[in-house]
Amino acid sequence: MCPHEPACPSADAKDREAARTIACHPEQGWSLLCNGVVLFEDTGELLPDGGVIAPHRPTDMAISAA
Repeated sequence: MCPHEPACPSADAKDREAARTIACHPEQGWSLLCNGVVLFEDTGELLPDGGVIAPHRPTDMAISAA
């Protein structure tokens, strides 16, 4: 699916957010990544299979780890 070299991470990879942006709409708060993931400005994600990843800010992980 990805034409880049090296290929972007797949939508089911842990580092899926590292894929290249192919469409960016900051006025609407979302970007489409090369792997088909829609990334929202609140860090939430919509996966190509319809799955949803809740917003996950780095500060949220620090609080939950304490």
